[in-house]
Amino acid sequence: MRMPSLILTVSYKWFDKTYQFFARTASMWVVLLSVLLSIGAYYYFQSVHLTLAYNDARSHLNIGRRVVEGLKPGMAQLGSVWLPLPHILMVPTIWNDYMWQTGLAGAVQSMISYVATILLIRLILKKIGVDTLGQVVGMLVFALNLNILYLQSTAMTELLLIGTMTAGVYELINYYHDQTILSLIKASFWIMLSTLIRYDGWFLCFYGLALVVIQAILQKKWRKSEGIFFLYCTLAGFGVFLWLMWNTAIFKDPLYFAFGPYSAHAQQEQIEAAGQLITKHDWLTSLKTYWYAMAYNSGTLVVVLGLLAAVGLYLDKKIASKTRLALSVLLVPLMFNILALYLGHSVLFVQGINGDTWFNVRYGIMMMPSLAVFIGYLVYRLKSLRYLLLGVLCALYLFQFTSFDAVTIDDGRVGSSQKNVSEVSGWLRAHAANEKGFVLISAASHDAIIFSTGMPMKRFIHEGTGKYWESATTTPDRWARWIVMRTNDNNDQTFKLVNQSGVLYKYQLVNSFPFADIYQLKDEYLPNLQTESVLGPQR
Repeated sequence: MRMPSLILTVSYKWFDKTYQFFARTASMWVVLLSVLLSIGAYYYFQSVHLTLAYNDARSHLNIGRRVVEGLKPGMAQLGSVWLPLPHILMVPTIWNDYMWQTGLAGAVQSMISYVATILLIRLILKKIGVDTLGQVVGMLVFALNLNILYLQSTAMTELLLIGTMTAGVYELINYYHDQTILSLIKASFWIMLSTLIRYDGWFLCFYGLALVVIQAILQKKWRKSEGIFFLYCTLAGFGVFLWLMWNTAIFKDPLYFAFGPYSAHAQQEQIEAAGQLITKHDWLTSLKTYWYAMAYNSGTLVVVLGLLAAVGLYLDKKIASKTRLALSVLLVPLMFNILALYLGHSVLFVQGINGDTWFNVRYGIMMMPSLAVFIGYLVYRLKSLRYLLLGVLCALYLFQFTSFDAVTIDDGRVGSSQKNVSEVSGWLRAHAANEKGFVLISAASHDAIIFSTGMPMKRFIHEGTGKYWESATTTPDRWARWIVMRTNDNNDQTFKLVNQSGVLYKYQLVNSFPFADIYQLKDEYLPNLQTESVLGPQR
């Protein structure tokens, strides 16, 4: 009888040690898997030429490149519409042609953010008492999402924003939980970074301020709370302050980014005039549009399970009420996007609701970290059903991978976020790359063309080239050997200004493509053409 008892004892101890080892190392293995997935996904999407499918990805890379190379390099090239942090982070590597033309200069920050977000999901779940299995499931729900894996392989800003916002959320939860000033400082720092990536971060900044004020009211320590309030505002709001000052210094208007000619507001006015801004002042359509965007990005089942789990989480009496209040910050992406659609500050097209095209549908991915947290909590709470949930989730992700079902890829390849500029850029590579002379083109309208030519930035005269742009749009025949523009479209600044100059007759239309026409200076005017950058440094 002693031998079976000994075997059972040894087996139990072995199983217990194995389980404890798994509990200690499971998250580490998920992180290692995530690193491998990140690198593998980048190389796969790069090999099938999808990392630069979005025109916006090429524009982001061009902004970073113009800081270090062009007719007027410098920090002023950061512009006014897109927030500057993603482009600043590119500067150390964007000077390298390979890093620029492959998009790796922008993708590397997305890849780091992807892995960091997975770690942060684990930390949030651990903070609210979720066990190891729940933590691992939450991490994998995010890590294995095909839309996330695609976007982390690109120079788009979603993953960097998700990473900084999730870090800010985690530290806000910490602050509510342990009341330490250090946690508040960390939260403020990460939120400040998010405000320099996309305007979603501004909403998080103000929501975080509301949480800080509520915490002060609950504590009733007014003198201490006043200091905490100003500490948070000073640090978390510093990015907003810097952007307002930047626009004032460079463009003489603190709100130039919001209402200038290249702003999202100007774009949305055109869309509204065309009768396509259907979410504006319509709560139901705004909610429906963003619901579909979430479902296409995360999977309908993930969204339904996640939001049901969120209700359970916020009603769970086992979690301290102050922690549950802090966890409401996980719903910030949902609140922001629905509100932005309702106010007409955001444009999002979903097939079946807004015609038969996609546009900005990737915005639905912003709820993915929150859904991962909610589902990790659900697996923890529903212990009797956890293996059924795991089976369903495995089937969902298997289908997503085998069918290559990723709406962000569809948006980049065939939606309104892409333009097939290869014909225009190919013509310029073939006929202009090895010839002397500048190309006059609007970067605001045709940045993807500039990028796709692979030609040096110093070959292009655009809105950011200062005196070159001013001279070339008034006397184009003195500066521009080629002009790329949409003929008869006054939204294209090049056409608008060149048409006013009255010298277009000196050019011949050499080719016409769906997205732009190419004009070339006639041979008889070439002797007076300036082909070198002679204006010197500009301030």
